Amino acid sequence: MKLSVIIVAYDMQREVPRSLQSLMPSYQLDGESLDYEVIVIDNGSPEPLALSAEDYPGLKLRLIRIDEASASPCAALNLAASHATGEILCIMIDGAHAVTPGVFRWAMRAFSAFDQPVVATRYFYLGPGEQPETIRQGYDKAKEDGLLSSIDWPQDGYRLFEIGTPLRNGADKITWFNRMFESNCLFLHRYLYLQLGGADEAFDLPGGGFVNLDLYKRAVESEGSALVQLVGEGSFHQLHGGTTTNSSDNERQQRLDAFRAQYLDLRGHQQLVSDRPLNFLGHLPTQASKIHLRRLASPAEPENTGGAQ
Repeated sequence: MKLSVIIVAYDMQREVPRSLQSLMPSYQLDGESLDYEVIVIDNGSPEPLALSAEDYPGLKLRLIRIDEASASPCAALNLAASHATGEILCIMIDGAHAVTPGVFRWAMRAFSAFDQPVVATRYFYLGPGEQPETIRQGYDKAKEDGLLSSIDWPQDGYRLFEIGTPLRNGADKITWFNRMFESNCLFLHRYLYLQLGGADEAFDLPGGGFVNLDLYKRAVESEGSALVQLVGEGSFHQLHGGTTTNSSDNERQQRLDAFRAQYLDLRGHQQLVSDRPLNFLGHLPTQASKIHLRRLASPAEPENTGGAQ
């Protein structure tokens, strides 16, 4: 098998079906010709995740549940990787992400162009701004449902750019060429994942702390790896009550401080961003995908993410 997609889910009955819809062979460009599987691992959800393969025709879907689960997703991710049969892994540590239709096409092209690529998909929020801010202004799941309905999703997956906002991370301007330091749709060879020891289970804080950043950095800095950032494809975060995204400012800051302290304790430094050379691969499929044309909002003002840029 060419590809195994791993989705870690906790209490995401609303969100995971959309994530899976975006991974369907009928949704993904070249999906019908790609030999791949999707492994959803339910990391101890209070109500077991209910999925039926019959709802996703043509998708090779497996559901694994951990009853006595850690608050961190690391063990779940590693367990799913041990069940994976693909030579390439796609790691989606937060199961509440829907992706654009060319993610598989362009990621697979990277694996044809480079010997050992680590392929990163840019992170977007659904909604008119970054969710930690917009939820304080009334953005909620009902409004998100309405936005998705307004673009008739999933009929044209690239319309997600019309209702989404790129993760800013304090940047003054966002373009496709901004350096990333994590991805929630990350592709790497399975042998590299195993060689790295997978997700480090010492990251045992709820949500995993900075484990996603750590895995990303270790992968791109491993010998022989080439970092490839996809252009014109995105991974869109849905509201789901996440550990840091959907919490109050004080709670979020406290958690981030704890994450940083743990990372320092485990790695002996706080250099979260790799300085490895960047490679770019992709396209600009729609006007709304031209994120470099957007006017960034002030912290108190939601960003205008309309398609007519």
